[in-house]
Amino acid sequence: MARLERPTQKSSNPAQKFLEWKSNKKSFSFYDKEKGENVEVALPVKFMFLEHYHNVKGWSDSAQSGMYSNEVYAISTQPLNVKLFKGGNIATGLYKEIKDQVLRSGGKYHRSVYIVLEDGTMANLQLKGSAVAEYSEFYKNNNHLFDTKWIEINSTVDGKKGSISFSSPEFTMGSAISKADDKVAIEKAKELQEYINNYTSDSNPSILEAEEVDLPI
Repeated sequence: MARLERPTQKSSNPAQKFLEWKSNKKSFSFYDKEKGENVEVALPVKFMFLEHYHNVKGWSDSAQSGMYSNEVYAISTQPLNVKLFKGGNIATGLYKEIKDQVLRSGGKYHRSVYIVLEDGTMANLQLKGSAVAEYSEFYKNNNHLFDTKWIEINSTVDGKKGSISFSSPEFTMGSAISKADDKVAIEKAKELQEYINNYTSDSNPSILEAEEVDLPI
């Protein structure tokens, strides 16, 4: 038996699915690593809320590489580290300071929402553009109910900017969470908390390194 404590590998992201909104299909999609393909998740979608963060994702045409960042809770005070999956840094700093550089490089701001689906799976919603606006307004008006009620996406909000039509998920409050489902959410919250703790330190306020695939978005 060793006399010194051996370093252990940090836990991997506990989310089993990273769901992205596909505006043209009016549905979500996630990359299945085992199948090596994108899988569509049609509406309705029902989930319990755990926590949300901010991050950057995108695709660099010049580097032909996917782009990602760590996730932060307080985007106004915690720095983002934006990197390429093929290696190399895009930008580091507060989002308001690096926003232009990120956008020029092909990155986009995302709202990262950790949730528990009906089957007990922990997933992550990666929201961008108009979907962020819909979620932000919904959160502002209903966040006091997030720990006690299901959240549902049963339909979409259609919009148009210039000649471009788009859709966004429409968030609504659902039924009350049962004691059994609340127990599942509490267990998943503990998993997420452990992961967060492993990536948080006094010297590094940034948390949650992304686990994504190197594909264009």
